[in-house]
Amino acid sequence: MAASYRNEERVPEIVFFDIETSVPNRAGPGHERRFWILEFGAMVICPLKLVEIESYCTLIKPGDLSVVALRSTRTDGITREAVMKAPTFEDVADKIYQVLDGRIWAGHNIQRFDCLRIKEAFAEIGRPAPQPCGIIDSLGVLSDKFGKRAGDMKMATLANYFGLGQQKHRSLDDVRMNLEVLKNCATVLFLESSLPNMLSNNKWNNGSSTITTRSKNNVENKKMVPSYNTEEPNSRKSPPAASSSIGYIRSVPYPTRASLRKMTERVKNILCKAHSNQSINNLIKHSHSILR
Repeated sequence: MAASYRNEERVPEIVFFDIETSVPNRAGPGHERRFWILEFGAMVICPLKLVEIESYCTLIKPGDLSVVALRSTRTDGITREAVMKAPTFEDVADKIYQVLDGRIWAGHNIQRFDCLRIKEAFAEIGRPAPQPCGIIDSLGVLSDKFGKRAGDMKMATLANYFGLGQQKHRSLDDVRMNLEVLKNCATVLFLESSLPNMLSNNKWNNGSSTITTRSKNNVENKKMVPSYNTEEPNSRKSPPAASSSIGYIRSVPYPTRASLRKMTERVKNILCKAHSNQSINNLIKHSHSILR
């Protein structure tokens, strides 16, 4: 047990995190579009057991309160009154740094958005940003492994696909939903890999159920019959074995003596016209006698 515990300690923890920000207006000439972090939420989990170790969530008061409407029209329900009494980012920077630094970062579309906003926020207060030891962006992972069977790859769409309820667009709620979506997707992929011929939908697989042969004699591609054999199929670059598939052997009619005699005479006439050499005529006669 002690050895097992020590091994678990060496595995870096995963922190799922999400931020809610202001929606910047179109920047005018000489002005930069600015995102203000309004909420930060994170959940640290053990990667071996997927159990929650700790969580942290806080509203954050932006430097410019005018970016938050008095009456929220946002889906997250964050109002100016709610963030007015919240700590500034500088006030919670130590805690955010502690939660994020040296861990594996995970979240939905974090590489293109959340990671950049965290870096910007720390740069603004003149402090080094926390660094991950790895990043798991569920948007990229699920697009590659799960495919777009659920529709677009938005968190709300994925959650609806698995019946996980409506996305609340609040940081900690979205973080927990993100983990549940990953669990569901991983379970589906695990089951499909266990019985690929029965459970896997070819529409979402990279592989194809059609074999393309190299022979010019095969006009149409031969469709594979679904099989529950556990053996791996041959590489598509390798032609299928003739003994295992019907339709890959070209039937050639057996020649009769008459057809051989006619063919021999034609070859003899052609060669005799092209060459008057007696040795060639003798060779043809000898071949004709053998074929007879």
